[in-house]
Amino acid sequence: MPNGKNGNGLTLLERFIPDGLSNAATTLVDSLKINSISEKVRRRRRVVIKRRNIYGEQLADLANLYFRISSIPIRFWSKVDDWRRWEAGCFKMLNGDRFRVFASGKRTVCEEKLPGKSLWDHMNRGTLTRQMLEAAAHEIRRAHQFWNDEFDGPWSHGDAGMTNVIYNQRTGRARLIDFEIIHDRSLPATVRHADDLLVFLLDIVGIVPGQQWLPFALRFLNAYDSLDVIAELKNQLDLPSGTAWIWWGVRTSFANPAKVKRRLEKLRDVVANLRHHRAVAVKRARQRRRASISCQEMSPGMPRASSRTLAISDKAKAASPGMPRRLPTKR
Repeated sequence: MPNGKNGNGLTLLERFIPDGLSNAATTLVDSLKINSISEKVRRRRRVVIKRRNIYGEQLADLANLYFRISSIPIRFWSKVDDWRRWEAGCFKMLNGDRFRVFASGKRTVCEEKLPGKSLWDHMNRGTLTRQMLEAAAHEIRRAHQFWNDEFDGPWSHGDAGMTNVIYNQRTGRARLIDFEIIHDRSLPATVRHADDLLVFLLDIVGIVPGQQWLPFALRFLNAYDSLDVIAELKNQLDLPSGTAWIWWGVRTSFANPAKVKRRLEKLRDVVANLRHHRAVAVKRARQRRRASISCQEMSPGMPRASSRTLAISDKAKAASPGMPRRLPTKR
């Protein structure tokens, strides 16, 4: 095996990471929670209470150190006040049309519970549908249109996985939650938006069965409908190496690396074709809207003197009543 790689292009370290570290990493992610979450009923409304744990700031700093070392372009809000401001502000921006958010204590944010279930729950129960994926794509695209002063540009989520997308089956509406993470603010908006799509797609790549994963991914991307972001997404569909792979392992629920690699390669090819077909469709649509010049005998936009454009009646040429046809002559 040259360079320590197997036939799938994976290093020996990457092959043994799932066997040796998957359980440990999963336990670590589950146990070292930066925030704790509970539910209560207040004024006849169910609310979600998010409270920063005592050691949450230190854990956030540790996670951010790992992100920097691994060149992963996200970070946790480590300072409690910064996190509370961001959490409440994002929730209000995206969901404040119907649901309230408010601070309660120095380390707590309370949010009205959104109706529905997460797409993660639907995916694991086998009830995920293409309509749900379309709703998620539409909501993420809507969220990406908001201007945000923190980025001095369009907003992005930073952790837009299926666990953070709530789908209301009654209304067919998806909404985003959980704003503990932020993208590196130096990144262009298209890169941040493509990363949001990637995080969502990694859930599909890692868990959805073989006959469904690609149609589901395509339905999501088609519904998101942005050629620029999809073009950038293609650049991010490479399986990482080194310590960054552990985070991707968490993102893909530690699915078999060889399976993830094959699916990412397939998705990259499909994304390239999708972008090409969409560009062709847009070009054809613009051509259909363009004014025809085939009936003109002279240069485009210059009709003949006998055309209906110049056949204007004297009545139309006449000045309005009370306005003399000629300027008065001086005597």
